[in-house]
Amino acid sequence: MRKWTIPFALLLLCLLSLISDQGRNLQANAESDPQNPVDPPKVEEKLGAVPNGLSTDSDVAKREAESISKRSLRSNAQKYEFQAEVSRLMDIIINSLYSNKDIFLRELISNASDALDKIRFLALTDKEVLGEGDNTKLDIQIKLDKQNKILSIRDRGIGMTKEDLIKNLGTIAKSGTSAFVEKMQTSGDLNLIGQFGVGFYSVYLVADYVEVISKHNDDKQHVWESNADGAFAISEDTWNEPLGRGTEIRLHLREEAGEYLEESKLKELVKKYSEFINFPIYLWASKEVDVEVPADEDESSDEEEKPESSEEEEETEKGEDEDAEDKPKTKKVKETTYDWELLNDVKAIWLRNPKEVTDEEYTKFYHSLAKDFGDEKPLAWSHFTAEGDVEFKAVLFVPPKAPHDLYESYYNANKSNLKLYVRRVFISDEFDELLPKYLNFLKGLVDSDTLPLNVSREMLQQHSSLKTIKKKLIRKALDMIRRIADEDPDEAKDKDKKDVEDSSDDEKKGQYAKFWNEFGKSIKLGIIEDAANRNRLAKLLRFESTKSDGKLTSLDQYISRMKSGQKDIFYITGPNKEQLEKSPFLERLKKKGYEVIFFTDPVDEYLMQYLMDYEDKKFQNVSKEGLKLGKDSKDKELKESFKELTKWWKGALASENVDDVKISNRLDNTPCVVVTSKYGWSANMERIMQSQTLTDANKQAYMRGKRVLEINPRHPIIKELRERVVKDPEDENVKQTAQLIYQTALMESGFMLQDPKDFASRIYSSVKSSLNISPDANVEEEDDVDENEAESETKEAVDTSKDDVDTESSAVKDEL
Repeated sequence: MRKWTIPFALLLLCLLSLISDQGRNLQANAESDPQNPVDPPKVEEKLGAVPNGLSTDSDVAKREAESISKRSLRSNAQKYEFQAEVSRLMDIIINSLYSNKDIFLRELISNASDALDKIRFLALTDKEVLGEGDNTKLDIQIKLDKQNKILSIRDRGIGMTKEDLIKNLGTIAKSGTSAFVEKMQTSGDLNLIGQFGVGFYSVYLVADYVEVISKHNDDKQHVWESNADGAFAISEDTWNEPLGRGTEIRLHLREEAGEYLEESKLKELVKKYSEFINFPIYLWASKEVDVEVPADEDESSDEEEKPESSEEEEETEKGEDEDAEDKPKTKKVKETTYDWELLNDVKAIWLRNPKEVTDEEYTKFYHSLAKDFGDEKPLAWSHFTAEGDVEFKAVLFVPPKAPHDLYESYYNANKSNLKLYVRRVFISDEFDELLPKYLNFLKGLVDSDTLPLNVSREMLQQHSSLKTIKKKLIRKALDMIRRIADEDPDEAKDKDKKDVEDSSDDEKKGQYAKFWNEFGKSIKLGIIEDAANRNRLAKLLRFESTKSDGKLTSLDQYISRMKSGQKDIFYITGPNKEQLEKSPFLERLKKKGYEVIFFTDPVDEYLMQYLMDYEDKKFQNVSKEGLKLGKDSKDKELKESFKELTKWWKGALASENVDDVKISNRLDNTPCVVVTSKYGWSANMERIMQSQTLTDANKQAYMRGKRVLEINPRHPIIKELRERVVKDPEDENVKQTAQLIYQTALMESGFMLQDPKDFASRIYSSVKSSLNISPDANVEEEDDVDENEAESETKEAVDTSKDDVDTESSAVKDEL
């Protein structure tokens, strides 16, 4: 035992010496190379996490810097996948080749403004939601970090909970995304992004990593982060400065987006896009100021280096120096300071006098309000103040283009493009009772001094002032639309055209036609829905006619061209103008010089059920009964001479639901047409109703007009048919011919045949007769072949071809 003790002790000493040498080497390496310190043992594996045991702020800053620099999501955050539609959208934006990347700032400021509007609205009923101190300041702050290439936008709005972050930034309405993607593929205009509710994702035009720090009153502060790789992460924020309330978005800019770290660029963008935002926008900006500082010692040393002067001069200088000893020496230098600079100090445009606001300012305000930053100006605007029992200010705009979903779910969607303010406080942009549905394409705002601040949707609907506001808004809106027509040289009557052209510029020309093509259907829906303003809306109607030469015309212009003695306004409905121009219903009218209006929109059929007259003139559908073109002295004679034919033909068509057969006063070159009763459906209306998805054929029978066959007594076919009927009314060929003529007239009049097979059979029989083919001639039958025989013949043919191939291949082998 004792002999092993000494060797064991020696071994232990050797091990201790090795360990101490290694420690000294590590320390020496650390001191000699401070740039490459030796990694200490890792206690915390999760990079970027903030464990409870972390003791110093420097550790937090260090870990945070490492996390940001690596542009990777924090490892302790909860990971989520983007909705498929969002990923699709982000792919388009990230790979976008479009040059206008400036819009990202506009979208973020717009979102911040919406968040501030929401918290201000909540504060009307609960002041506690605003909190204390800086939290009560409702503003937007923009800050730059040039060193780390970070652009931050912060607001003290309502903020987002964790669920809000997932919902608002990870998923979006599929319809909005699909519509935006579709629009991008057709027009390539990235400016549209704000109109589809997907503006936030424009940040990836300039950033490759984005952090959204948000604090809601009902939740803790959280961080949303994503580097646009199809996933995002959310974690509780315990390392950033507490926001109190609101949202801060940090954009880690790409290399090529360095221009957005320049203060001048940001100022330019805010002025261009967000000048009329209702909250102050501040930029953490630098400026140079003159500051008095103590004179440097270097200057005194310079004095010492001056050349030696005479003794008298030295004594004089000494006396002066003694006098100046009491005053410290200072100098002025340029010093760079930073402070918050207000970027949007423009007064709310609707509070200003309309005469003081320029067209350019109205256009900028419209772009800001509608989130429409295209190059086109609004077609018109109306800025007015209403006084009296109800006082309010309003600005209304007619957009240059209709929204992509204007008429989708028209009667089911509750949406409005008017923002409601009460005493300059934003209340809601979802209140649809200020304007009727047919005017929901207008953009604008209303600022009322009469409505209560603690307003709700239910209270507004019952408030006595609402009807007055709505009535005045409708009147002003219709006046604004009428003004587009009045100022358009193309709309002026011939006698006034020269005066209008002299007083208008080229911008006004064709404006009303543009408005009508975009929003004409809304005016028609207004005539259907708004009985009180029906006559005003009728003045705004535009259509083509037989005398408009392909241009739009109005009812007033139509009346000015009416023939003397004409009491009715003639119109016809159908699927398109080209088909209507060839309609047999117009033959006599065109020959006599009457003008007929073309209505080709499906909604026109419903429109004319409500628009019964205009300026004491009745409307008359020329494809229905009741058309009066003046009296003909031969009418009685013709009716008498064709009495036998009309009576016989009515009986022959008894199974076809024909109410009567009459002599026509509307035909010229066509043998006959089918008209409907005055208050029943026209042929065009029947076609529209039959194409409805959920239509009920049984119920439609009650609304179908009674059909009347009108014949042209001057046409040779009708004359010959009359002769044959008089000779032999039971002649089967005559009956077949009469039936064929009726079915042909039915198709030409716009109706659909109930039995197309029967019509086709009659046509083929007529063709046989014209080719002198016997009616009894049958189709030649093909030879009947037994199926089994056919199969065996096919099999033999296959076997034969197979044998031929084998023979050829063996011959080739022999040659080889």
